[in-house]
Amino acid sequence: MFTTLLKSPIPFFSSFNSTQNPSKTQKGNHSFNKNSKFSVSKTHRNGPIKMPTPPWMKGPLLLQPDEVLNASKPTTKRSSNNNSKAPEKALFGKQSGVRGKKVMKKIIRDVEKLQGNGALDDTQIGKFEEFEIGNWLEEIGSDGEVKKFDRKMPWVREEEKVVFRRMKKEKVLTQAEIILDNDLLERLRKKATRMRKWVKVMKAGVTQDVVDEIRLAWGNNELVMLKFGVPLCRNMDRASEIVEMKTGGLVVWCKKDILVVYRGQNHWLTSNGQRVFNNLASDNNTTMSPEKSNASTWGRSLNGEDRDENNQPVVGSLYERETDRLLDGLGPRFIDWWMRKPLPVDADLLPEVVPGFKPPTRLSPPKTRPKLTDEELTNLRKLAHPLPFHFVLGRNRNLQGLANSILKLWEKSLIAKIAIKWGVQNTDNEQMANELKDLTGGVLLLRNKFLIIFYRGKDFLPQGVANSVMEREMALRRCQLIEEGARVKVAETFQVANESLAKTSTVGTLAEFQDIQTKYGVLEKENNELEIQIEAQKENLERELRNQERKLAILNGKIEKSAKKLAKLNSSWQTAEPDLDLETITEEERECLRKIGLKLSSCLVLGRRGVFNGVIEGVHQHWKHREVVKVITMQRAFLRVIYTAKMLVAESGGILVSVEKLKEGHAIIIYRGKNYRRPSKLMTDHLLTKREALQRSIELQRIGSLKFFAYQRRQAILDLKLKLAKLEEQGVASPQG
Repeated sequence: MFTTLLKSPIPFFSSFNSTQNPSKTQKGNHSFNKNSKFSVSKTHRNGPIKMPTPPWMKGPLLLQPDEVLNASKPTTKRSSNNNSKAPEKALFGKQSGVRGKKVMKKIIRDVEKLQGNGALDDTQIGKFEEFEIGNWLEEIGSDGEVKKFDRKMPWVREEEKVVFRRMKKEKVLTQAEIILDNDLLERLRKKATRMRKWVKVMKAGVTQDVVDEIRLAWGNNELVMLKFGVPLCRNMDRASEIVEMKTGGLVVWCKKDILVVYRGQNHWLTSNGQRVFNNLASDNNTTMSPEKSNASTWGRSLNGEDRDENNQPVVGSLYERETDRLLDGLGPRFIDWWMRKPLPVDADLLPEVVPGFKPPTRLSPPKTRPKLTDEELTNLRKLAHPLPFHFVLGRNRNLQGLANSILKLWEKSLIAKIAIKWGVQNTDNEQMANELKDLTGGVLLLRNKFLIIFYRGKDFLPQGVANSVMEREMALRRCQLIEEGARVKVAETFQVANESLAKTSTVGTLAEFQDIQTKYGVLEKENNELEIQIEAQKENLERELRNQERKLAILNGKIEKSAKKLAKLNSSWQTAEPDLDLETITEEERECLRKIGLKLSSCLVLGRRGVFNGVIEGVHQHWKHREVVKVITMQRAFLRVIYTAKMLVAESGGILVSVEKLKEGHAIIIYRGKNYRRPSKLMTDHLLTKREALQRSIELQRIGSLKFFAYQRRQAILDLKLKLAKLEEQGVASPQG
């Protein structure tokens, strides 16, 4: 029995070590075997084995070989597949180091490995069914019914979304890359990167002066660097086109707002010393490498360019072609356009005066107002934002040619969009907009220093429709004349033989209507207009009079309310009675004290609160260290300054020395007296506190302002009543006249 009791520590010791790190366990077992004291005899396989004993045992411990646990051999069975994870770890193990979507992806991979590994084949009983967690989660409601979740679990993969990647824009070869050889182009670009002098292109663009400067620089160097300012620096592709078109050179290098232009090989001097520049796009085709020429032709054939009915290649996108079709026939294009194509019409090249030009005829549809609402104005502005510019303008006056082109454009488009040229001196967008509005009669949607947008208006009539309306009116007049001629002919037929034609009645005829209109129509119209004007003025004056009386009543109510608050604050304080037994000082003492007080650097400043208990406390604090105190007040009226000085003397018990005018206000100098004794309580109870003094100051200011505005309202009411009396006199006198 004793042997069996001592047999248990050995397995306990081995099991304890088996929970530790496997590497450490193996090392411990090796050290145990190497120790001679606790070594197990291997010679006697069938005999008892001597085991280590605790200190309290005196005799040896002998055990049979089958009762001894061999710690040199590992008790745990390792899996044949070292890379495969345990099922429970794959299902319930934590994923460290990642978060969010990465964790879900790792969990999904582990579950997939688990399903494909076959480690759980023994646990599957019966027929294998697909494991779908989302279909087996159930919820028992309050009524006892079983409800299934239709949501997908987080690890269930969704169907792969079809993503259409944006196609990369094919690189368009420049003229330099098409025409020049690769070696020459590489040499020119390396040389361009080392250039440090450039020609500045200002707001006006590539003008003739810039072109002359470029050609002058080409006489000494084959490359010229250009640095562009706004607005061309925003669209360097367009800047390259303008430079190549105007100078005849080739742009070989571009970076940010800098272009380097190559003069070409066909550049020489004439006998007179004048420089000649040929068009490189046409003359330098001989220098094009055959590889690039073949590549360009093959590229054009493979791209499948659109062709028109005449089998000619279509240039530009559909947007550009439609805009060009819209602007065809309106005028010459502006080739220095700084934005993307299409090119707008240059309004400065249109004629200043158009013979026979007149504003268009306008006629609103029935039950329609020509004025735009705010919502319509907003929608039109949104509609005009993506539209291209139709015209470019740099002239302030004489815009009849532009107005004529705008009227032609309005027959196809609702909106005319005009850009203002950069770099043109003394441009006035307000003057441009006003003149165009007078000439066209359109509605101004937007105007600033960059653009002007006009809407043709609801009452705009195209030229064809206006001609149809005029023809219809002429036809109606002809019908009236025909009816009048037929009536006269019938009257002549049925007239009495002895009665002259002159005595024939014209009752109900067109002539009678025209006579009445000529005799009385103008007079009645004038009288009616005068009466309408008088009534409208009276109505406006009466409305204004009621408004002024209402405002005056509101002001009177505020004045009463403020007066009550002020009376309540005034009743909470009272001034001290003046001391009849005052101490007197001589004139010499007064002059000496005045000079001392003016030289004092420390002073007591009175603000908007006036005199309150804190001011009296400050006066006594000054008198603690000196005999004179200087009080500075910002009051402008001298009577108010004298009243403040007397109040300070009465409350403090001092002697008034003088009141002096300074830059910052008035200085009140007060002497404490020879018999001065510091009071036990510096702050008096019969004066206002600091907060109450501020409220009193605010109420005084408020009631003064309200009384001033009430006086203004009373004067306005009197003026309105006088005007109403005059209008009534005019209304009485007009019928008599």
